[in-house]
Amino acid sequence: MKPFQAPIEDILFSLNHVAGADTLPDWDAEFAAEIGGHFASFAEGEIAPLDEPGDIQGCTLSDGRVSMPDGFAEVYRAYVEQGWPSLTAPEEYGGQGLGALTLAITSEIFSGANHSLQMVTGLVPGAVRVLMRFGSDDQKFRHIPPLASGETIATMCLTEPGAGSDLSVVRCRAAPSGSSWGITGEKIFISGGDQDMSDRILHLVLARTSDDGIKGLSLFLCPCTRADGSRNGVMVTRIEEKMGLHASPTCQLAFEGAEAELIGEEGKGLKAMFTMMNHARADVALQGVAHAARAYDIASSYAAERVQGRRADGSPARLDQHADVRRMLTEIDRLAVTGRAMAHLACVTMERGGDPDLVEFLTPLTKVFCTEAGMRAAELGMQVLGGYGYLREYRLEQTYRDARITAIYEGANGIHERMLATRLAPGAAGDAFEAYVAAQAEETQDDRIHHALRAWRDLRTRLGEVEDPSSLAHQFMSSSSDVLLACIRARISQIAARHPNPTRMLRLSV
Repeated sequence: MKPFQAPIEDILFSLNHVAGADTLPDWDAEFAAEIGGHFASFAEGEIAPLDEPGDIQGCTLSDGRVSMPDGFAEVYRAYVEQGWPSLTAPEEYGGQGLGALTLAITSEIFSGANHSLQMVTGLVPGAVRVLMRFGSDDQKFRHIPPLASGETIATMCLTEPGAGSDLSVVRCRAAPSGSSWGITGEKIFISGGDQDMSDRILHLVLARTSDDGIKGLSLFLCPCTRADGSRNGVMVTRIEEKMGLHASPTCQLAFEGAEAELIGEEGKGLKAMFTMMNHARADVALQGVAHAARAYDIASSYAAERVQGRRADGSPARLDQHADVRRMLTEIDRLAVTGRAMAHLACVTMERGGDPDLVEFLTPLTKVFCTEAGMRAAELGMQVLGGYGYLREYRLEQTYRDARITAIYEGANGIHERMLATRLAPGAAGDAFEAYVAAQAEETQDDRIHHALRAWRDLRTRLGEVEDPSSLAHQFMSSSSDVLLACIRARISQIAARHPNPTRMLRLSV
């Protein structure tokens, strides 16, 4: 089994030079590299070794409480002691005040090392953002410091039986109860719905306060314990048996008059929740990238050592000396490198500010491409290893199982494709994307961009001519990916010399 190795050189090259973080006024590339290096060492030495045994052992439910696999609580304590939960929380609330780009570095490394554990801890930055944007001063003061210190881990409670992608049919209800609210109902697919790592859990719950469809939904803060220290009315009814992420407890939760407090305005819950969901979608894109990079590391290492067959001169051949294996390895590597650049471009554009329409277009595009890339890379990696790829020993079968969910959660990829084609393409977001690509075409004078842009424009026009543009949604997503990939590969070919392995980058830019 190939031990996990964080692709820190690729991450820094992508962020600084391909996505352009080095052009941001407040970006400190050396400090970011130092942070990334420290987290990479921690992930390689302590987090990653728990990935396989955690997958085998899984989580257990006893007397309504979840127990994580052996070692998870201990490594979480180390994670807390080193200050990682506070990375992006504001300094005035006990955080370090670092930006989303630093989080992008650590988040990808964390997912590659142990996706299951990252899933349980990964919603804290999104919860902090919700509190900063919609919370009262008192709510910020009470809830952000425990999140930053690691005392509290956050969850996101949206989905219900019968109310998955269509949140207008959410039935979980909240009613005034004295000075607070009481939540009653059921939520499913709640990552980290309970665990024994943090002292407390803060559930962000979307619940109905009126029968006015989506306008009747409000967002609530529902702690696992009441102010007097007693257990709140939140019960774990089961842990889902899943294809992958066995060490991440995906829970069904029953809320039985659970005490909660409204955050933001009543009836504006979906707007508040989308702050957390958009963070989660960016995180999921990086999860896909992490799996693609892990697949390449395992497959390329194996292929460089495994002797199989003979070369044209009759001498023994390693796997990576066969043309078809080289083809697969190059595709895996290209998926990881270009997908990472996509995700970083979206993050850098968001941090730069001034072009929210482009960010809106890039978010679903990146989520879809990167998650598909993770699955495709894992599948190809298994093929490179042949029969060994199908065995648990080499870990690619777990990579495939864990990566598979990324195309489903935080909005199934088909929903993002439909949104891109029906809502974003015709308006300002589509215009912003076209303007960005046109600028890249002008700057690089790369024929690949011009060709892809012409095809994209033709398809965008067709969307406005057909009765049902969703019928072209998958095709439009593919075309949009092709255009952005052309931009990224052109950029990589220009700055390949800045990577420690320029030859590899030039090969991937072709």
